[in-house]
Amino acid sequence: MGNFKDAKAAREFFKDDLYAMNSGIFIEEIGEGFSKCSMKITPNHLNAVGGVMGGAIFTLADLALSAAANNTHMPTVAQQVSCNFLSTAKGDTLIATAVCKKDGRSSCVYNIDVVDNTGRDIAQFVGTGFKLIK
Repeated sequence: MGNFKDAKAAREFFKDDLYAMNSGIFIEEIGEGFSKCSMKITPNHLNAVGGVMGGAIFTLADLALSAAANNTHMPTVAQQVSCNFLSTAKGDTLIATAVCKKDGRSSCVYNIDVVDNTGRDIAQFVGTGFKLIK
C-alpha cells in the first residue's frame, strides 16, 4: 500500500509544490511504483519559437517522478535526472507517466515518458530518487 490512498490524496500533499501547481500540472493517477500527471499547454509554457519550453516539460516529468517515488517512500528527492527531448508537441496537453524500474534500499530509478494527447513522444526522462531517512 502506498503513502497516498488515491490521486486526490497525492494532489493534497503536493498542493504546496507551488512551481509545479502554478505551471498547471495535475496528478491524474497514482499507484504502486507508478504515477500519471498532465499539463494543459498554455501560452505561458511556450518558448520564443512557439514550442513548449524544455523547463515546462522537465517540471512535468519531475513531478511525476516525485509523486510516484513519494508514494513508495516518503520523503524521496531527486538525486540525478536526465531528459531527452524527442519531438515538438502537436497536441494541447502533455502527459507524463512514471514507472519504477528499480526500488532499492536507499535509492530508486524511474522511467518517465512524456507524450502529448495525440500520442506523440515528446521526452524521455530518467530519474534517480534518493530516499531520505524519515
